[in-house]
Amino acid sequence: MANWYTADLHFNHTNIIRHCSRPFASSAEMDKEILHRMQCVGDEDHLWILGDFAFARNAVSRRYVADLFEAIPGHKHLVRGNHDHKSTNNLPWASVQDLVEIKDQEQNLVLCHYPLITWNKARYGTLHLFGHVHNEFKGYKGAVNVGVDCWNFRPLSLSEINSRAKQFASQPKP
Repeated sequence: MANWYTADLHFNHTNIIRHCSRPFASSAEMDKEILHRMQCVGDEDHLWILGDFAFARNAVSRRYVADLFEAIPGHKHLVRGNHDHKSTNNLPWASVQDLVEIKDQEQNLVLCHYPLITWNKARYGTLHLFGHVHNEFKGYKGAVNVGVDCWNFRPLSLSEINSRAKQFASQPKP
């Protein structure tokens, strides 16, 4: 069993392609490719989605998003973002919260959709994982943006996160 981390999937959201200069011709193409890149997640793994899972404003789009949800492997956890509404909160998530503290192997993590200035045990090596800012910045001291726009539209393992965090060790917080 492994943990995987991602954010800002924005399934079924056509405008995000233009907003973030995503390399897709349509939301259907984007959704298919992101779903394909999720296949690194095993059935017994835990996938932490740090907000902005999908847009589902009517019955047809809610069914489409539910089908995408079911196609994603693993135990899926939602850390709510600003675009997560009742239609996506009501999916059969393993857990739903606004902020969560977990331990992955020996690494303490604080997961939140939004980048934080400080967090519990930040001075003791706890890493903060976030999304929300898409490709505006990849991280800062002690914090890593796990959004798909920074990571080739795929989830990350803890080793990849730790590698990125070392690059930010000397950078001040924004």
